[in-house]
Amino acid sequence: MKVAMRLRNLISPLNGERGWWTGIVLAVLAVAAAYVLRVIFNDVLDDGSPYIPFLLAVFFGAYFAGWRVGVLVALLSAVLSFYFPWDNRFSTTDWNGLALFLIASATLIYLTGLVSKRDRAVRAATSREFTLARELDLLIDSAVQHAICLLDREGKVVIWNAGAERLFGWTEKEVIGQYHSLFFSNEDVTSGEPVQELGEARKRGQSTRRGWRVRKDGSRFLAEAVLSRIDDDRGRLLGFGKVVRDITEEQTHSREIEAREMLMRSILSTVPDAMIVIDEHGIIQSFSAAAEKLFGYEEDEVVGQNVSLLMCSPDREEHDAYIKRYCSSHEKRVIGMARRVIGLRKDGSTFPHELTVGEANGGGKRLFTGFLRDLTEREAAEEQLQQLQAELIHISRVSAVGTMASTLAHELNQPLTAIANYVQTSAAVLADSQRNSDELVREALEEAGREALRAGAIVQRLREFVARGDMERKIEPVENLVRDACTLGTVGARVKGVNFTVDLAEPAGHVLVDPVQVQQVLLNLIRNSVEAMPDEGERRIDLSVQRDDDMMRFSVSDNGPGIDPNIAPLLFDAFVSTKSQGMGLGLSICRTIVEAHGGRIWAEPRPGGGTAFHFTLPCIEKEESHG
Repeated sequence: MKVAMRLRNLISPLNGERGWWTGIVLAVLAVAAAYVLRVIFNDVLDDGSPYIPFLLAVFFGAYFAGWRVGVLVALLSAVLSFYFPWDNRFSTTDWNGLALFLIASATLIYLTGLVSKRDRAVRAATSREFTLARELDLLIDSAVQHAICLLDREGKVVIWNAGAERLFGWTEKEVIGQYHSLFFSNEDVTSGEPVQELGEARKRGQSTRRGWRVRKDGSRFLAEAVLSRIDDDRGRLLGFGKVVRDITEEQTHSREIEAREMLMRSILSTVPDAMIVIDEHGIIQSFSAAAEKLFGYEEDEVVGQNVSLLMCSPDREEHDAYIKRYCSSHEKRVIGMARRVIGLRKDGSTFPHELTVGEANGGGKRLFTGFLRDLTEREAAEEQLQQLQAELIHISRVSAVGTMASTLAHELNQPLTAIANYVQTSAAVLADSQRNSDELVREALEEAGREALRAGAIVQRLREFVARGDMERKIEPVENLVRDACTLGTVGARVKGVNFTVDLAEPAGHVLVDPVQVQQVLLNLIRNSVEAMPDEGERRIDLSVQRDDDMMRFSVSDNGPGIDPNIAPLLFDAFVSTKSQGMGLGLSICRTIVEAHGGRIWAEPRPGGGTAFHFTLPCIEKEESHG
């Protein structure tokens, strides 16, 4: 059969010029061989069968070279028989025999063509099956990361790939015909694991199991084995296909990941800040224990829900649109930045918290992590601190007035004495009917009125200064602040011989402040300068206001003895004082007030002696003040 196939491949059907010449040569050789056989067996072959050798030649040519060569052999045989008759004559009987030969040749060529076509189809199918089988073998052997083997119906190995040899250590020769329990541990064999695996695959079509498997050297590895049933076209069991994969390293990594995840969860459970993880659609993926405590929800209640469940309006309605806009534009206005928001608890109550959002990619998904810190206690503490500061500031003002009591009494005594003198003079003039008293009385009463207004202004400023009230900021002209502060600050200064000057920028401008608190700062600085004046020599205090870019700078300077360099760095700390009887809170309160208004306060030596105190406040443009 192999010789015939090689001959057929060598003598291909007539294709092209070379094929025709090959066919002609083959036909001539076949006819010549048939003629020689006819001559050799002339005595054996009678007149009834002179064309048998030529029919064999026709079959040979048609089968091995195609129908065209078969026809050519038949025609050459007919011509040879016609020109070279066996008994040197060509009778009517010979014509009949030739006709029968041609008919038989045509029939033989046709039948040979059918047989040849069938053989070619069989060979093609066989070749395809061989190719597929070889490709399947190559595919199985190339799967070196998986052990692949085929078992017969009893569970014995019939095929063993290179991956199985690498994984288990046994060669194909060593395992062919062995029962598949060879790869199980003794414990599993004793418990019937191999038999159960076959039974499950036979019944359900497939069995997937994880467990320990044994190598040739006795070592073990954790494996995932899939055993599948293989049936023929009629559903009859042929055997089983088995794929084994080493998952030892994978399982180790999985356990390490689980351990790290458990560690991370345990760490996060102790972190006071709540953590919420959402996807790009706003759906909650994770809800920490701190978040459960903060919002009152259990994790199972909120996972899978939209995070807007935890928000108040208008954030609740706008959050999904914001995430969608961020995912399309990648504008990171919130990522990594802390901001204050209001949260909504399960019971409907609200609370302030600080939210910081981070972004990450996990498993091909975009995730957002929110860290939330409850601000309820901190804001309550800040509010209490502000109340205490306001109380301390008020006490400081009252204390300042207390220290000025004698000076204020002297300052108020002057206008009151003047009023009494003017009234007495007016009464005396009116009593003297001999004099023209109208003009004198009018002038005296006008002076008395001015002195009364002066005393009233001092009392009014004093009442406003010591009044208790909440901090209220408003837009205030700078000159009003300076004027009101000087009304109280300069009380008694003239008595001590202090020269007081005021220099305002033109225009002075406006500031957004609590007027009483800023007046307290100015009053404190002015009174400190007055008290620092020496008993002898020139005494001078200068108050000036200048514009520095977007800040208004207030300066109070004197020509006193200056500040001890050792105290200067601590000058604005609490309980630090340059006075023997002072509590050391005045300048500390001044710093608190100035910084609360967005400014700063400092002191520096004055050229020629003395000290200059400066503080700044944000200024407001004229358009803003009227807007």
